[in-house]
Amino acid sequence: MGKKPHLLQIGSVTPRMLDRLNAEFVVHSLFDQKDRAGFLAAHGAGVHAIATDGHWGVPADAMAATPNLRVVSSYGVGYDGIDVDALVARGVIVAHTPDVLNDEVADTAVMLWMAVSRQMIVAHDWVVSGKWERDGAMPLTRSVRGRTVGIVGFGRIGQTIAKLVGAFDAKVLYHARSARDVAYEYCPDLVDMASRADVLVVITPGGPATRHLVSAAVIDALGPEGILINVARGSVVDEAAMVAALAEGRLGGAGLDVFDQEPIVPDALKSMPNVVLAPHIGSATVETRQAMGDLTCDNLSRFLADGSVLTPVPECRHLLD
Repeated sequence: MGKKPHLLQIGSVTPRMLDRLNAEFVVHSLFDQKDRAGFLAAHGAGVHAIATDGHWGVPADAMAATPNLRVVSSYGVGYDGIDVDALVARGVIVAHTPDVLNDEVADTAVMLWMAVSRQMIVAHDWVVSGKWERDGAMPLTRSVRGRTVGIVGFGRIGQTIAKLVGAFDAKVLYHARSARDVAYEYCPDLVDMASRADVLVVITPGGPATRHLVSAAVIDALGPEGILINVARGSVVDEAAMVAALAEGRLGGAGLDVFDQEPIVPDALKSMPNVVLAPHIGSATVETRQAMGDLTCDNLSRFLADGSVLTPVPECRHLLD
């Protein structure tokens, strides 16, 4: 057997993933290096593969120090932390892990919507604090039945969300770069869609192209009875405008799994009874994370076998033709 190729690990991996990576590569953990710059200068040219995730991506110093890089496999469906255009220009194939997390993230979006609408955090506190015994029944909440749900982004996860909310007899609207061949109504104007929606679910990719796509105008259009759910990236929502709208009663509620400066969350959000917060757990189940890890490794194994990957990002598919 020939020498194993060298792989740069960026971020953490599970023991199951590490066993697989070690079987096929000489693995170097970037974050374990005490002298990161020195390590990259000495060993970067020997790196042919990178395993990373949607949070860390590929930092600029790692990009610059790996001229012989051939493949990047990212643990996660989002890849806005990776300069894909620059890598593709160098002939590097980039893979991610779509599909295996669709159901989990969609479930999280619906869970957050239900928790906000039915005020489950408030209800829990009503029992635990003794208010139920002392004050009686808590105020009525709002049903999720028969609502109009606007979905921002209509890829795999967005379409899964659309199917799920159908169980609540929801009318589904969607906003994306272009109309899809689906039975739901396409809305090219996001402000108009927000004005018609009872709940706005954000599941579009992050990155510069979508930064603050959900603007102050969109938030105001959603209105004082509207609910904003974000399971995409924190950068897609104008966080300061959202916090102000919630504080001033111009937005009815929010369920948030992602934030602009994770893990930092604006303090104002933490005390709002109409807000439910989660620490970026959209795909965070044992089953789904194992499937994501397996696919991350499967992509690298396939590349070693025949130079392709199972799930390339769209921008690099032409490299595999």
